[in-house]
Amino acid sequence: MSDTRFMALALSLGRRGQGRTWPNPAVGCVIVQHGRIVGRGWTQPGGRPHAETCALAQAGDAACGATAYVTLEPCAHHGQTPPCTDALIAAGVARVVIAAKDHDARVDGKGIALLRDAGITVDTGVMEAAATADHAGFFARTSSGRPMVTLKLAHSFDGRIATATGESQWITDAPARRVVHAMRSRHDAVMVGAGTARKDDPSLTVRGLGITGQPARIVVSRRLDLPLMGELARTANDVPVILCHGTDADATLVNTWRDLGATLMTCRVKGAHLDPVDVLQNLGTHGFTRIFCEGGSALAASLINADLVDHLIGFHAGVVIGAEGLPGIGAMGLSNLAGAPRYRLVKTSQIGPDVLTEWMRR
Repeated sequence: MSDTRFMALALSLGRRGQGRTWPNPAVGCVIVQHGRIVGRGWTQPGGRPHAETCALAQAGDAACGATAYVTLEPCAHHGQTPPCTDALIAAGVARVVIAAKDHDARVDGKGIALLRDAGITVDTGVMEAAATADHAGFFARTSSGRPMVTLKLAHSFDGRIATATGESQWITDAPARRVVHAMRSRHDAVMVGAGTARKDDPSLTVRGLGITGQPARIVVSRRLDLPLMGELARTANDVPVILCHGTDADATLVNTWRDLGATLMTCRVKGAHLDPVDVLQNLGTHGFTRIFCEGGSALAASLINADLVDHLIGFHAGVVIGAEGLPGIGAMGLSNLAGAPRYRLVKTSQIGPDVLTEWMRR
């Protein structure tokens, strides 16, 4: 029972780093000596120092003979910092409890083996399911080369995200919008399509929560036909802007956006649009592990059609817009229900006057 309690704390600490540690995982660590917590830590912004380093520094000499609870297998390779396994061994911990193994080829059991070779007792799998969910973005990038994708839609009772004239602010109420900002803050980047960027001129930043640091802003735009005097252009030097464009984008626009401070990624074109698989592979190569996509409808449809949406979030408002309104998800070319993607419901809750549903891929 105490293992579960201390690991739950380590997981909660690790979540503090979500959205700010990429390309590294957001790990939590707790050091316990005789039932008393002597050290706590989580991966710091930018991915360093690691959680174990922070917890051991806080514990000091009290780490000798203690138990360390870590949400992910400690690293065993030399990168920009020494391996965490070396730090745990040098501190003299007697036991290490690990929630989930790290299948990165540079680790993948090596950390556990080094700890055991040093005479340290190692137990694994404590709250593994929760840790796997927390590290899903890191696991997706190391296994498939792409970040985890959360698709968020805020829509009317009848599934519309705007009226026929394009009016969309605000379908949901203030409490739901505040929750969306909190969700943004736990992701590495917020992504939208070119249509949303043109129509809404969004800032895509986290506001009202008092956080330090912002997620990057990603726009998927084949031709880079985006407003050069818009919010994203004006703030590209303040908060990172990444533009995913096609090989046929105008070279002058590419250079203009680069001069404004944006990062440009050339992606394959598939049909009339950018290939979403190649877009995400490029973003994974850049280091992103967790992407929060907020539409629009065409981008949402392309991601779902390519089976790239891992987590689906819907905010449902008690307002009816009608068939002439803009649907939340664009055309997908389905001819029969058997071919429709299905997701597994994991959570339903009321947020102010609106309803939040969360779904995971099956």
